[in-house]
Amino acid sequence: MTPLTKQLYFTTSTVIDWVDIFTRASYRHIVIESLDYCQRQKGLKIYAWVLMSNHLHMVVSAEGEQTVGDILRDFKKFTNKKILKVLEEDGHESRRTWMIDRFRFAGANDKRITNYRFWQEGNHVEEIYTSEFLWQKVNYIHQNPVRAEIVERAEDYLYSSARDYAGEKGLLEIEVIRF
Repeated sequence: MTPLTKQLYFTTSTVIDWVDIFTRASYRHIVIESLDYCQRQKGLKIYAWVLMSNHLHMVVSAEGEQTVGDILRDFKKFTNKKILKVLEEDGHESRRTWMIDRFRFAGANDKRITNYRFWQEGNHVEEIYTSEFLWQKVNYIHQNPVRAEIVERAEDYLYSSARDYAGEKGLLEIEVIRF
């Protein structure tokens, strides 16, 4: 467990039009692998996270020269390209044409984008100033799949840090916070 010593942020990254692309494991794995890379190579520290069907919530901090905003920008740029490449090549994805059209339409209205926009622009980032606010966000993150009726218990959801807080091993290395 880690004591609270760094500036932490609650972040939300959402797919354009709330498209439910993360219902497929292949796309979830791209996000997990990219977060792992950001942890190992870019100084991202993750304290809590959950990947839902169309958005990602995290409590994070940054070590080193890059800010949380820099890391999230790079994460979204990489996952945007990788997920769209896999989606374009996936002949078994029944919603492939519809999703590509949604992402192309979103990108067509932005001169900075060549083809597609996968993630909504910007990041919803809130600084965490108090232990009470931190606990509220960690609980909110872990209860997301329970509220969505995907699982009955938060720690049963594979794509979340709730497992780590329940004493089990999760998919990502996280810094468990003592409350």
